[in-house]
Amino acid sequence: MMTNEAPPLLSVDGVTLQYKTRKTLVTATWRIGFDVRPAERLILLGPSGCGKSTLLKCVGGFLKPVEGSVRLSGREVTGPGPDRVMVFQEFDQLLPWKTVRENILFPLHQARRNWSKAEADEKARLYIHKVGLTKFADSHPHQLSGGMKQRVAIARAMAMEPDILLMDEPFAALDALTRRRMQEELLLLWQDTRFTMLFVTHSIEEAIVVGSRIVVLSPHPGRVKAVLDADFARDDAVGETRAKALLDEINDMLLADRFVDGGGI
Repeated sequence: MMTNEAPPLLSVDGVTLQYKTRKTLVTATWRIGFDVRPAERLILLGPSGCGKSTLLKCVGGFLKPVEGSVRLSGREVTGPGPDRVMVFQEFDQLLPWKTVRENILFPLHQARRNWSKAEADEKARLYIHKVGLTKFADSHPHQLSGGMKQRVAIARAMAMEPDILLMDEPFAALDALTRRRMQEELLLLWQDTRFTMLFVTHSIEEAIVVGSRIVVLSPHPGRVKAVLDADFARDDAVGETRAKALLDEINDMLLADRFVDGGGI
């Protein structure tokens, strides 16, 4: 179980995000606030258009809030950095002309962390092994399945040893069976390394499976509707009952928002 005593690694404090279209100024999020503690798996859950991916880009340093702040280890985030690495849902995030090993090594060589060639090689080898792709280390992306490509992307991100891993619906483009297998593999990887993760999804089931806490966002513009604990055992009848109750609670919460907005089902 996560404890409330650990100071936050990441603090999002009253963040409002806006962007311009050709015709108007769109408010994506409105005064959102939450903390992420070390080794926590925090989920941003909400309907399409609630600003969760925009918020993840802000944490990554790619967008500046018009109000509020984002702090990592007490320092304000003002731009991208190797302390925050993002994994996207698209399969084309890998360099197609490089092998699995070369894709993982490339950012290590660019990171300016004074890793020697031997240290970078060892990191690549280690994380290729952790995601179960040792036999495919010399393969190119076109030779891999969608799930395997996402494993490479996760290995590449983790080899950078970021303070926090940012994941933007990384399994959304996979078929249902592969998606569930990837969720389980991600949890096994977390149990092994205890990395800190901020994970965006619109799937209630995925949020409950992957997360230790869930921040539920309202429809556009995104606001924090609830912060729910999901860090409980799911391998017995009691755990299954709690997971089912949490799923129903979140589903009712989001369904109520749809009727308030007049959208129906």
